[in-house]
Amino acid sequence: QVQLVESGGGAVQAGGSLRLSCAASIQINNAFGMGWFRQAPGKEREFVAARWNAGWTYYGDSVKGRFTISRDNAKNTVDLQMNSLKPEDTAVYYCAVQAAWRGSSETGNAGAYDYWGQGTQVAVSS
Repeated sequence: QVQLVESGGGAVQAGGSLRLSCAASIQINNAFGMGWFRQAPGKEREFVAARWNAGWTYYGDSVKGRFTISRDNAKNTVDLQMNSLKPEDTAVYYCAVQAAWRGSSETGNAGAYDYWGQGTQVAVSS
């Protein structure tokens, strides 16, 4: 069983930055995709970003140009650098792992991810 633990959430003013980190309990191999999703109250879980070790990187439309995902297989971590934060970025952010490549069309599909963290809260005030 893979355990994922997120950290780095908090409260920030609009225009500020936060960096989230996710640590996995097992060795993340090259075949694993690691991603971030978020869920605001009353809304569905939304894809934020994902990265495969082949260098394939994907972002949700609402965060392109502002967020950057990075991963370190040696440390079994995936980070999310969030810049130019907006109030609409307020949500619980979840780290997720996809244990096998299921195609680019599944990158943003929460149902295609096999393991999830407990989430970390991000609150952006105006």
